[in-house]
Amino acid sequence: MSHIHIPDGVLPIWLWGTGWVVALIALTIASRVSEREAVRRKVPLLGVVSALVLVAMSTEIVPIAYHVNLTVVAGAILGPWMSIISAFVVQVILALLGHGGVTVIGLNTIQTATEMILGWMLFRTLVRVLGRPRVRWAAAITTVLTLIVTTTMLVGLVALAGAGPAAIRDTGALNPATLRFGNPLDGGVVNIGLFAGGHEHAEETDEHDHEAEADHEAEADSSLSVTRFASVVYTLGPIGWLLEALITAGVLGYVARVRPSLVFEGGMAQTESPHYGDEHGGH
Repeated sequence: MSHIHIPDGVLPIWLWGTGWVVALIALTIASRVSEREAVRRKVPLLGVVSALVLVAMSTEIVPIAYHVNLTVVAGAILGPWMSIISAFVVQVILALLGHGGVTVIGLNTIQTATEMILGWMLFRTLVRVLGRPRVRWAAAITTVLTLIVTTTMLVGLVALAGAGPAAIRDTGALNPATLRFGNPLDGGVVNIGLFAGGHEHAEETDEHDHEAEADHEAEADSSLSVTRFASVVYTLGPIGWLLEALITAGVLGYVARVRPSLVFEGGMAQTESPHYGDEHGGH
């Protein structure tokens, strides 16, 4: 849950304004600290990782309305300060693509940066505890714990906004009224008429019933309470967390094998002397 898809004009000014102020302060500090960390050498890495996160966040897993974030991957590779810069860049581009309004860029930057930094902290800690051979386990556990925290942050943000329109979200195959999963391919998603047979009349009748039911559900969704929103998020969340954990473990495990310095030292680590053979996975 690294960012919220809320358009402009929904959240109160004091909330998104505070988000912008905090995000700009963090961005200023991160930029100044990064200048002392030879950031020029890391700009290509920042661009590549940010692009990877951007592509992941733009790809949705339709049945559960979840998109992969790869924020733990970004945090582990970039380190804390560069993560803040990456989070801001990603959220600006996502806002321009329609993933939330411009006013919520600040709040989304805080959400994403928190996910990256917390992922970086937990990952490095678990690698020390579990050891380098278990880097995939460290990545998976870190991802689940991080997403639990940031999902709770999202619920808290909706509570501060007063729920209502802020609590509306795409729930995929999950019915928010019953918290039950339906067939994600039902309702004509892939219906091209090949198996319609002689049921045209019945389908037309059912179509009117579905439209009436959809209107009723839309009215109910527009007044989702914080409790109902939290129920939906924590129902869909664990499925996405596990998928994210598997992907993160695979990515960081691979990077740790071919470029261990990026994972075990961090993207901002200063190396006094080159590690010969490191580009081929040597130690």
